[in-house]
Amino acid sequence: MRNYPEQKVIQAFQLYTTLARHGVAGEQAVQLYKGDDDIRGLLDMFSREVDCVIVLTSEQMFLVPRTKLSPFHVSNNWIKRHYLRSGATNGDLYLLYFTVLVLFGSFYDTYQSQEPTRDFLSMDEWVHLVQERIDQLKQHDPDELKQFEQEFSYNWSLIIEKWDAMDDIKETAKKQSGNTISRLSFIDTARRFLIDQGLIVDIGNHEVALTEKAKTIVQRFFMEMEYNRGIFEFIYG
Repeated sequence: MRNYPEQKVIQAFQLYTTLARHGVAGEQAVQLYKGDDDIRGLLDMFSREVDCVIVLTSEQMFLVPRTKLSPFHVSNNWIKRHYLRSGATNGDLYLLYFTVLVLFGSFYDTYQSQEPTRDFLSMDEWVHLVQERIDQLKQHDPDELKQFEQEFSYNWSLIIEKWDAMDDIKETAKKQSGNTISRLSFIDTARRFLIDQGLIVDIGNHEVALTEKAKTIVQRFFMEMEYNRGIFEFIYG
């Protein structure tokens, strides 16, 4: 292991502590990370120890969990408690993740582009795009969907069932366990979750835009086969 000057170790650990507490550091930290090999090496080492990676924009630095084993990973139970209705199941989580994938796909031309191809997305269009992907999933034979569920660790049948049980516009819906919810309300839940994670911003007029953090994460991870495992080809195939 490389020997680092004590001052650099302290400086890097102070920066890591800021990231661990807040998940983000400012432009000064970005410049320090880019310009100092020792600081960069130490921060990368600290982040690997907690299964995270350092993600940079031009003005901010983020500590992003790389695997579910990371102590900084947002757990499914935490998401259920903070964002989903009482009695939410894994099916609600699957659908939440699915709507997020569709949102990112809308900005990146169904993941065919390395750069965003639009500036914003309206809530109504988000609902419409999710419906398009749900209709695409329905084109698969049920047995085929089961096979893909094992391959991608997504319960596609349950995603379809949850979405179809919601009402298109109104707050009334087919009865399901517990309270019911409209599709637009569910999309609003996804919106709040992504805003809280610093991945989108509300620009008014029921429209959202991606943050620089989101753009960096999508380009670094979502576009790589190592991470997406072909899931986007399946969703948009």
